[in-house]
Amino acid sequence: MLKKIKKSAEFLQKKTDFNPQVGIILGTGLGGLVNEIEIEHSISYEEIPNFPVSTVEGHSGRLIFGNLGGKKVVAMQGRFHFYEGYSMHRVTFPVRVMKLLGIKNLIVSNASGGINPSYEVGDLMILSDHINLIPNPLIGQNIAELGPRFPDMSETYCPTLINKAEIVAKTNNINVQKGIYIALTGPTLETPAEYKYMRIIGGDTVGMSTAPEVIVARHMEIPCFAISVITDLGVHGKIKKVTHKEIQGVSEIAEPKLTLIIKELIASI
Repeated sequence: MLKKIKKSAEFLQKKTDFNPQVGIILGTGLGGLVNEIEIEHSISYEEIPNFPVSTVEGHSGRLIFGNLGGKKVVAMQGRFHFYEGYSMHRVTFPVRVMKLLGIKNLIVSNASGGINPSYEVGDLMILSDHINLIPNPLIGQNIAELGPRFPDMSETYCPTLINKAEIVAKTNNINVQKGIYIALTGPTLETPAEYKYMRIIGGDTVGMSTAPEVIVARHMEIPCFAISVITDLGVHGKIKKVTHKEIQGVSEIAEPKLTLIIKELIASI
């Protein structure tokens, strides 16, 4: 796998001659952050050797190189999921490539379902930790060149980045929650009993991404920050039928607040 990662990174380095400092992964309905980037290169996933191709509506499938908040960034406009049929190595492959391109920090966004009774649709939640119930992407032969066999996960999300983001939110009068994200395989949304179980084991939101990408990033000692848009509720008495289109719609409404936080967070790094 290391040869494939290096081949992808070498292709992108030759194609762009660009050395990003920050990697960004944009979740469902949150691709609009790209409009804030001073784009220098935009490359379809299909052009990149060994790269998966996004199959989910709301995920454009492009790698964007440019400047944001005074920093050089590479942004994934569309991510990959286990439920699409990809192996976990494939799902997290782009994070490995971004490491070889030179990123020093990873910022991740997602759409998730709120299971904390105090949350409302449209809220933003900064991840303080996660519970990963998707197969671990580090299962299999360890690539020692990238990280250790048993990486420490006691500080999964960077306290410094979290603190900076909270300051940005407070300065701009944006209310943010902070809590624990539970990563599930999907693609079904959860049953009422599953929502209840996820709350019992300590979750504040549930989603189908993020944790595997962060695990791989932390394996390579990349500091991580992640933020969720609460697009629906899995709280007793508030559960209702929801479609992917509706989830996209809520994400797009909340996007300006999320974009501001990420942009100013990157500027502060």
